[in-house]
Amino acid sequence: MPVVSRLVSIVLRVVEIICGISLSRGSLSTHPWLMLPKMHSDQTPRGGSRSRSSSPEKKLPDAEAYPMHILAHEDSSGNNPFVIVTRPSTDSVHADDHFQGTNDFHGTDEPLLPTSTPRLRPDQESGRFSCSLSRIYTWIKGPSPPRKYLINPWLRRWQTAPGRLVERYFPSKSAKVWLLLLCLGVWGAVFIETLHYSISAQEIPGYGKPVKLPCYGGLWSNATNCGINGDDCRPFDKGGFAFRCPAGCASTIVLEPYYVGLEEINYKSLVIGGGTESSESNNYGIYRGDSAICPAALHAGLISDQKGGCGILRRTGEYSGFVSIEKNGISSIGFPSNFPLSFTFGSGGSSDEGSVSCQDLRWPLFTFSLIVTAILSLFTTSPAAFYASIYFIVYFQVALSSDPPYSPDFYEVVSTALGRFLPCAFVGFALYYFCIRHTLKDLDAHWDKTVLWLGPCWVGALNTDTFDKIPISRLTPHDIQQQPGAIPALIIIIVLLIAIVLTQALAFRNEGRLPRMLSIYGIMVCGIIALIIVPNMNLRIHHYILSLLFLPGTTIQTRPSLLYQGLLVGLFINGIARWGFDSILQTAAALLNGAELGSILPVIGAPFIPSAQSIVFKFPDVAEDADGISVLVNDVERFQAFKSDNGSVESFNWTRLKADEPEYFRFGYVKMNALGGLWYEDFTKPVVWEADGVWNDSGHP
Repeated sequence: MPVVSRLVSIVLRVVEIICGISLSRGSLSTHPWLMLPKMHSDQTPRGGSRSRSSSPEKKLPDAEAYPMHILAHEDSSGNNPFVIVTRPSTDSVHADDHFQGTNDFHGTDEPLLPTSTPRLRPDQESGRFSCSLSRIYTWIKGPSPPRKYLINPWLRRWQTAPGRLVERYFPSKSAKVWLLLLCLGVWGAVFIETLHYSISAQEIPGYGKPVKLPCYGGLWSNATNCGINGDDCRPFDKGGFAFRCPAGCASTIVLEPYYVGLEEINYKSLVIGGGTESSESNNYGIYRGDSAICPAALHAGLISDQKGGCGILRRTGEYSGFVSIEKNGISSIGFPSNFPLSFTFGSGGSSDEGSVSCQDLRWPLFTFSLIVTAILSLFTTSPAAFYASIYFIVYFQVALSSDPPYSPDFYEVVSTALGRFLPCAFVGFALYYFCIRHTLKDLDAHWDKTVLWLGPCWVGALNTDTFDKIPISRLTPHDIQQQPGAIPALIIIIVLLIAIVLTQALAFRNEGRLPRMLSIYGIMVCGIIALIIVPNMNLRIHHYILSLLFLPGTTIQTRPSLLYQGLLVGLFINGIARWGFDSILQTAAALLNGAELGSILPVIGAPFIPSAQSIVFKFPDVAEDADGISVLVNDVERFQAFKSDNGSVESFNWTRLKADEPEYFRFGYVKMNALGGLWYEDFTKPVVWEADGVWNDSGHP
């Protein structure tokens, strides 16, 4: 019977280990198959000592009698599914006493049962890091369970006070909706009435309503567009008109090389002359006709850069000797020869007649819109209501006031804004559904939302006054290489983006969403690569496209994500309201915008100079694929000729317009389009014909 008792005890121990339960002898003694004989108190198991307790439960040997050795790593691991339940016992029976003389359990460290945890690999035992795919994927998946980010508002009672106030006086959902519509209606009424007053109320006696100009607007577009002798840009010396300039024109610069005589200007204000002050110019100075009007008015002191303004422009015909001078923060460009078109400001009376009292109301309107959106942000607890109202106000503030598309007719601007709003609103809804709502859901930190989301949203929406100050006009290799300061600025931006991407990636990993985000951006990268390899097209990443690319990376409720998301939404609204849904793929001609094509240049031989006032050019070697040749004199097209049937081009005879003035010549090929019209190739660099008749070709390629 002692042997049977031992076997039963072992079986019970095995069941305890496998099932993770504690089995007592008392609970099994009533089972008909497991009835064990009772031992008297004076009986002692063979090879053991007498028990101190007379309880029958204590007579059965426990775990200490038959120890089962556990490996060290199994004992410390929390992953072992075998639960060992230790029963209290006063019996102490050693295994050596029970199994003395046997080799089954004596002197071994091996466990009686197989363990659930495998042995550690050598690299794990040594503590070395194993960079295997499985370990990388395990790290990417993040912790288990994942950590959900939620913004815990500072001073919660103060941040939720506006929302509780609305809830107290407008408890029903319909009341809140009507209150929101009332706020939007009040904003719309004030906004539209102010715009209407600023556009239509101004009337200048003798000139009518001022012509609305963009910052880059002028009387003369370029030499080829104005035609031979500039006839397509007439009149030269008759008529004046009232004009209106927006605020912020001091930063308007040319984005491609532009020649003024021998000087090549780029990324500089196109203001030529202005240094000549006389009674004819009303002491405002005389400017060359291809100068930008609004920067010239700023240079003359006629308008303010902060408020814009109105003025009267008067054409003064052909003029010579445009003097360079720096005034009012703008340095003009000098030109020592003649030009067929010039202008000044005023109508010939006192100096005050050139200025008309008016101002650009974009900043007062922006201040009003900012206050309204801040109030809505603090008092609106619904993410959908907050986003929709802010999106609506910001869009029309940009499209109609802060950065509208150019048109001389303001009602055309309104038509363009309404035409772009519907697709912009649809994309805005998609952005909210897939991105915005994840960040704003259950957000009680309304002051944080106002400062970190709404504030950057306005910064992005006013892109012309904020990010346009960065010396990167367009994200194209051509612009980045030629614009001063573009490469250092791009490096700084890339470093900031890398830091932001890494911090956002760690946050997504903690939420367990990093694999999904990597999949989304992997698809985006593949799409961009596919667009890059499209032949005869160039990838153009507009800032509204950048917003669409980066917004999925802000779908997490952290304070940095609020800032990034608001900024990107503002950039998206600005891009659509100002430029529309411009293509991500564009032709080379569309990207050039007046830049050099890289085409073949004419090779011009030494001219025949009969006198200091006359010069003759011959063109014996015209390129085969060219249809003709064009000549610019003082940046005005003066000659254009085409090949005859035998391939020759007639000579160009030119007489100096004004004695004692140098003149500047440039030459370029002309091609004819299959459907009609002309196409101008690149022009050579200027060559000067000195006033004494010397042909100075030192600058000729």
